[in-house]
Amino acid sequence: MKQTKISEAVVRRLPIYLQVLNELHNREVQTVSSQELGVKLDLNPAQIRKDLAYFGEFGRKGIGYDVLYLIEKIRQILKVDQPINVALAGAGNLGHALCNYNKYSKDNMKITAVFDAHPSKIGISINNLQVLPMEELPRVIVQQNIRIGIITVPAFEAQNVANQFVEAGIEGILNFAPAILRVPEHIRIHNADFTRDLLSLAYYLAGEGDAANESTVD
Repeated sequence: MKQTKISEAVVRRLPIYLQVLNELHNREVQTVSSQELGVKLDLNPAQIRKDLAYFGEFGRKGIGYDVLYLIEKIRQILKVDQPINVALAGAGNLGHALCNYNKYSKDNMKITAVFDAHPSKIGISINNLQVLPMEELPRVIVQQNIRIGIITVPAFEAQNVANQFVEAGIEGILNFAPAILRVPEHIRIHNADFTRDLLSLAYYLAGEGDAANESTVD
């Protein structure tokens, strides 16, 4: 792999490429061109070629990309060619939904531990995972070599949970709580803010948003 700093935009497109490639593989498609991928993804084929070229030369001129080979390479790049254990804090409705996703996920990234602070939730089973008290978090994180934490607790509890994840040795956090979290620089955090995304989507609805779209803002 080339020693070049890869932008976050490129990294975020890789799972999209992987999703389409998996669909092609399921349909027994063996090769695909950047043009064909571009049509499926509504992306410039040159952008796709450029993104993949950061990590190596995977295509063959006049033939395109071997679908299965490219799947394997992108999985290696994303580091999901090996098991990655994930912990989830917050066994509410969203936490339940994410744990149940384990049933359908074919990736090596799995939620292997669930935690909650509420006595009524401790001990219940979600997709064969027993909800554990937060006090157990440090021990289980180390025991299961968990590297990623998911936060689905209310906003006022999110920073405390993030602190516990960091202290336990978590390397990355996916935050669903509507809160801005402060973590050390070496911890990677991604925010999945439902409210923010829904509000920004409203801007593009037909009506006054159309008028706003007529002007450009730098």
